[in-house]
Amino acid sequence: MLNAPHAPGADPFAATVRGLDEPDPVHAALRAAGPLVQVDAPAGGRVWIVTEEALAREVLAHPLIAKDPAYAPAGWDRYAAGLEPTAAEQPSLTTLDGPAHAALRRAHAPLFGARRIRERSDRVHAVARSLLGEQAARGTTVDLMADFTTRYPLTVLLDLLGIPLHHVDGAADACRRMLSYDAREQGGAMADLARIAAAGLDGGEPGLAAALRDRLPADAPRDEVGYHLFALVFAGQLTTDAALGMVIARALAGAGAPGGDTSGPGTDGSGPGTPVEELVRETLRQHPPAPLTLWRFTTGPVELAGTVLPARAPVLVDIQGINAGSSRGGADLAFGAGPHFCIGAQLAQLELRAVVRVLREEFPGARLAVPFGDLRQARIGGLLGCRVTTLPVTFT
Repeated sequence: MLNAPHAPGADPFAATVRGLDEPDPVHAALRAAGPLVQVDAPAGGRVWIVTEEALAREVLAHPLIAKDPAYAPAGWDRYAAGLEPTAAEQPSLTTLDGPAHAALRRAHAPLFGARRIRERSDRVHAVARSLLGEQAARGTTVDLMADFTTRYPLTVLLDLLGIPLHHVDGAADACRRMLSYDAREQGGAMADLARIAAAGLDGGEPGLAAALRDRLPADAPRDEVGYHLFALVFAGQLTTDAALGMVIARALAGAGAPGGDTSGPGTDGSGPGTPVEELVRETLRQHPPAPLTLWRFTTGPVELAGTVLPARAPVLVDIQGINAGSSRGGADLAFGAGPHFCIGAQLAQLELRAVVRVLREEFPGARLAVPFGDLRQARIGGLLGCRVTTLPVTFT
């Protein structure tokens, strides 16, 4: 059997800062090394990273590759690795596998299906309209990354779940604290957000929190139901926040930036004249909010690309590298694939399309306040994706 090549110089977990459309050399190096590459894991030992689309789809549906962190390498530090609680400690969509995961997904799926989300379209557009209006009223130029990209998805999510909207301020503060480099600060922020998510079970407005509770087994503990709500808010905000900055920047690219620089990525599915659906789809494909999948682990020996991985081998899929390595409209793993395909994909895309439509229809004078080439994206490291650092927009 072959041994997957080791790429010691490629660190996909490092903190980085670069231009919005500046190629990421790490993902390019991983892809050039082969379909399956070994790199050093943050918690020690090696991790195997899949860089080829067909192999990625095989891994994402493989019955012997699990999401449950109970299968992580012995001795891994949970915090250094960024591991979730095990499925035994905290059952969830992102840690369960097999029939247990399928049952929990069946409880969630109808609440986030295409028809249910389409019915929310007017409400989501109204939230975008209201919050963008507040931003425009603050002055000529505002940084949309300072508050809007955090508050908008939270407002949509809390409204959808039936959590009273007076919790938005606290939830936004918790989400900002989760971007800290301090693991203890992150942990406290997540605990605060979990308490807010549980408010959907306390007799608030009728919403999907109550509907989800009613679809789960009657003996499901309250804290377990609350954790499912927390996971929906946490994942829905974190990924949509990151995507919003990139989508808005690319939507406004070329729309009269100062200094005579109207440059932007307008030839690859972006810019003020690009259809909304294409703009959102291509931005997510080229700039997925999660560049790597969450951790997966082999539950026994598994052969991939001619290499036999031992049990408890950590495996990741390089979503960003695979998407970037395909032609426009090609590979798209932005929301994953297989049984763990993102449950909130329909909602996330609606939120992004609504923002672009509201900007174009109700704020036609909106433009970037700096040249597109001056914008930067940063990631704090680990499995978290990139976020636009600042997004100054002029509304008049």
